[in-house]
Amino acid sequence: MNPGLRLLGLTGSIATGKSNAADGFAALGVPVFDADRTVHRLLAPEGAAVAEVLRLFPDTADAKGGIDRGRLAARVFGNTAALRALEAVLHPRVREAEYRFLERCARARVPLAVLDIPLLFETGARERVDRVLVVTCHPMIQEIRALRRPGMSPERLARVRAEQWPEAHKRRQADFVITTGLGRDVTRRQIEAVYLCMLDEPARAWPWRWRLRAARSGWRR
Repeated sequence: MNPGLRLLGLTGSIATGKSNAADGFAALGVPVFDADRTVHRLLAPEGAAVAEVLRLFPDTADAKGGIDRGRLAARVFGNTAALRALEAVLHPRVREAEYRFLERCARARVPLAVLDIPLLFETGARERVDRVLVVTCHPMIQEIRALRRPGMSPERLARVRAEQWPEAHKRRQADFVITTGLGRDVTRRQIEAVYLCMLDEPARAWPWRWRLRAARSGWRR
């Protein structure tokens, strides 16, 4: 087994089963960084991004002092300028949170960490990981899952898909592909196979690529 902290980027389109895959790695004892969950904390009451988001979108406050994510999504989806402005607020904070997470993983000397990043390819995160795993499923299963979510509609789903790379393009760029919707045991076996492959990988991305980015961004304090 090669020493070092290996980084696996986990991604996939909406409702393909990415969260279940992340849970599968966590069940194997692999630390998982959830970018979506980090964004939720940033936008929650007293979150670090609330004030700046409200300066950009004053009508998105919720009753508790945080950001109404549904209202915010309605403001930015389909509006490229608004989306890019929001990303300029959120993405640097998420990257710093990732860096702190990986510092903790390195101190704990774990062999593998997973970065769960929905827009991994779209945001240029490929260079920050050693390998990329794309989670996919049959389009019909994806649509059924997505439309079960609160507030989701066919129109909103179409807008979300328009912001993401096409499924076929993601699969071509992936190092590993897991297909969900075939049963829990099948998904578990696929995850275990990727896990074992990653333990044989050399650690390339951490720490050098991250430390260079940290120095440029002023994260090291």
